[in-house]
Amino acid sequence: MENNTIELTKTEWSVLECLWEEAPKTVMQIVKDMKERAGWAKSTSTTMVKRMTEKGLLRCEEGEKARLYYPMVDKEEAVHQETESFLGRVYQGSIGLMMSAMVKRNHLTEKDIAELHALLEAAEKKGE
Repeated sequence: MENNTIELTKTEWSVLECLWEEAPKTVMQIVKDMKERAGWAKSTSTTMVKRMTEKGLLRCEEGEKARLYYPMVDKEEAVHQETESFLGRVYQGSIGLMMSAMVKRNHLTEKDIAELHALLEAAEKKGE
């Protein structure tokens, strides 16, 4: 997909997660995965695959026996844009406000804190 703003619905995220884990997949493999993950009916999955292909979120190629579907959205870019959007909407773009909210609610584990320390140290080194 072109490097435009990526705005995905919850259901689109679900289908893309399935394909980010392993691609390509046939529509029937997607149907099976989505039934297991979200309890979707076959018609729901096939409709989503069709719509997402039309939107350019998925690419379809003819396989030997069935069409194969590939994600056209890079997972890292989608996650980055979703994070930026969330920060902007909820915390006015402030990572500090978000972290303050997490700390106040005791949502940080020892592992989370260690990871944050390592990230902050790396950021400080970049700035030197």
